[in-house]
Amino acid sequence: MNRRNFLKQSSGLLAAGAAGASLDPSSLLANASAVSMPKGKAEHCIFIWLGGGMAQIDTFDPKKRGNPKASPKVAGSDYASIDTAVPGVKFCEHLGRTAKLAERLTVVRTVNHHVIDEHAFATNLVHTGRMISGSVTYPSIGSIVAHERGAASSDVPAYMLIGYPNVSRGPGFLGAKAGFVYLTDTESGPAGFSRPDDVDAKRAARRQALLQPLQKQVPGESVVAQYREAQSEALRLAGPDFMRHFNLKEESADLRNAYGGEFGQRCLLARRLVQAGVRFIEVSHNLNFINGTGWDTHNEGQLNQHVLIQELDIALSALISDLENQGILDKTLIAVGTEFGRPASFDGRGGRGHQGTCFSLTLAGGGLNHQGAYGVTDELSKEIVENPVSIPDFHATIHAALGIDPSKELFDGSRPVPITDQGKPIAKLFA
Repeated sequence: MNRRNFLKQSSGLLAAGAAGASLDPSSLLANASAVSMPKGKAEHCIFIWLGGGMAQIDTFDPKKRGNPKASPKVAGSDYASIDTAVPGVKFCEHLGRTAKLAERLTVVRTVNHHVIDEHAFATNLVHTGRMISGSVTYPSIGSIVAHERGAASSDVPAYMLIGYPNVSRGPGFLGAKAGFVYLTDTESGPAGFSRPDDVDAKRAARRQALLQPLQKQVPGESVVAQYREAQSEALRLAGPDFMRHFNLKEESADLRNAYGGEFGQRCLLARRLVQAGVRFIEVSHNLNFINGTGWDTHNEGQLNQHVLIQELDIALSALISDLENQGILDKTLIAVGTEFGRPASFDGRGGRGHQGTCFSLTLAGGGLNHQGAYGVTDELSKEIVENPVSIPDFHATIHAALGIDPSKELFDGSRPVPITDQGKPIAKLFA
């Protein structure tokens, strides 16, 4: 029960008591037993991040064709739509491979938020499920999963980020123990985890033994203690046993080619990290802006958007198929996130602006009851017609799929903070 509802119920019962009615204090907690949450059986999550704002109308929620070159410009999709493996569900023409796998995924077409359509605010919201606060630094979804589930193997960290780090991806009040290990280069792996050639395992162990007396002097609840925990974890992982997971050459050339370019290789690495026991992996797409602007397709950025969509299609379809071939698709939830969508209308130079009030996020695998698509939008994917899904609802669906109760309370000091801000899982995906 949230505090506002508790106070409303309390005041009503107290008023009844004052009027002479019998008052049962236990009734104050009658609604405290949360509605039973679904509990999935997924063990891992690969969270693909499309930074910049993927245009839902040009990808997973196509509508009637528009024309950015007409005068005046005609609002609508920039590409043709195609059928998918799910009758009645269409994707854009550049998602042909993923369209064939639509029975294994659900595009949630009615995600929405009403924060200012600015990248940093929206990125933080989609990662943490909450607005930025001046008094609390909220943990990211990856850190919450790491905190609640831990790594599936002691040989790897619980949470890894393939991309650039920032506070939106961080552990917030959960502390460094729920933080991530990150890398930007799939070939070299995380920096600092390979020992110098002259430092073998015995020498590393002696160094750690020398360090331990100093570490024991650190106060238990201090910020320095959090750093000590992170340092101890890094020292534990350092060495060839952990770093071997980043050697993609152990995979066949055919499989590596099937995943495509740089982004695809990150997705292949994510599959290897799942098999190694990492619980949550975020994979950022398009770190090098192959189309010039990334998914932030203002102005001329729209001209080469299809290059990004095609690269996403190759990598996402390969990841779904590979996980299925490995027998772990039902245990691995894939989530495709972006900070907001884009309107159907074109700007002055043929690109698109920002739209947070209606956009698409995608879930695949994870043992869910997939629909191909969930939710209905209007003829220009601007307004939600059926089944709106808030960001907390989307988070709650991910948590529930991983067997985590999204209403569970964590603690920032002595202050209880529910895992999601009243988020409810999409029940139809658990039917």
